[in-house]
Amino acid sequence: MGNVTQTKHDQPHEIQTREEFIEFVKNLRCEIVNKPDSWENNTLPLYLEAMSSWVEDMDGYYLNRGEVPPANVPWRVLGDILRAATLYE
Repeated sequence: MGNVTQTKHDQPHEIQTREEFIEFVKNLRCEIVNKPDSWENNTLPLYLEAMSSWVEDMDGYYLNRGEVPPANVPWRVLGDILRAATLYE
């Protein structure tokens, strides 16, 4: 498991490739394992609830930052990722 690896891809807006996404997810896992108190939503149920709430409100997040909300989010792929992780080893 180890410590959180600081990389240039620690922020979501820096993710450009599959490999960077994998690294980002691994770093999130290290964060929650090593510093659970640093996460407000530090259980899976809380995290998933916050994720669904954020997705509902995400247009506002981007608009408040002066950005255009993404129009072509690969929702099916995100769903596949979340569902597959419930079974994949």
